[in-house]
Amino acid sequence: MTKRHISLPMGVGITMTALAMVATGCSDSSGSEGSAGDKTITMGVIPGWTDETGTTGLLKDILEDNGYTVEVKEISDNAPMYTALSNGDIDVLSSSWKDKTHATYWERFGGDLEDVGVYYEGATSFLAVPTYSDVASIDELPSHADEFGGQVIGIEPGAGLTELTQKSVFPTYGLDSDLKLVTSSTAAMLTELKKATEAEEPIVVTMWKPFWANGAFPIRALEDPEGAYGEPEDLHVIARAGFSGDFPEVADMLKNFKLDDEQYNTLEDLVANKYGQGKETEAAKEWLKDNPGYADDLAVSLKG
Repeated sequence: MTKRHISLPMGVGITMTALAMVATGCSDSSGSEGSAGDKTITMGVIPGWTDETGTTGLLKDILEDNGYTVEVKEISDNAPMYTALSNGDIDVLSSSWKDKTHATYWERFGGDLEDVGVYYEGATSFLAVPTYSDVASIDELPSHADEFGGQVIGIEPGAGLTELTQKSVFPTYGLDSDLKLVTSSTAAMLTELKKATEAEEPIVVTMWKPFWANGAFPIRALEDPEGAYGEPEDLHVIARAGFSGDFPEVADMLKNFKLDDEQYNTLEDLVANKYGQGKETEAAKEWLKDNPGYADDLAVSLKG
């Protein structure tokens, strides 16, 4: 895939309600189709995490075309996201890496959550370098630490990828004495990656797949001979406890929600690179035009 224009920083552009409503419990996030006919569903997203913003935009468009109201709340990181779900302040998280990357959050909050279904199979986490780098494996990084300025550029401190890198990858390969994991945000990491690759300078970043940046930048995964990042995992739709009972038709739809690599990559590419911040709904509508029949097939359970 050729390099595309990248719009940075990325944000979440679906209609957002204030995070303060989550903190104070003042939302009308959860409702029952069986009680008072409430058809309002609240979904949470973390800014810049396009697996969430892309899938949320797609599901929002389909649900609203079938008579539901979808409110999307912007949450800062994983801990408050899973807290809001467990408290019932949010109904649905459209993309959870609960098998491994978000495992600690699932262990802590899973008793108050529902695993609705898997929508993508075979997600991976890794360290990546530019294709022009001579470094091929994670175990080579200590001897090239000066080349990379003694840094691995990461994403949000609360991200599961960050925890996995800190607690598994760094100790497994003895990186702590030579390299520091610099955390900030996904957008900041991508800014540094864009700057480095345009200048053909060395850089090593935390990365994952599926993610649009793998095709937009000239990067490749470093080999992980010790398997510190573990086996591939699946991506799940999760919900607050009781959601399937309150919204059985929607839960059936979400159980059948699936994306393959091509579908995922084209959706995320539209969200991140063509439409950008504030226009996830427009991206979803274009994607659905390019994938005729997808919405109707997915929404069968909503039509009674």
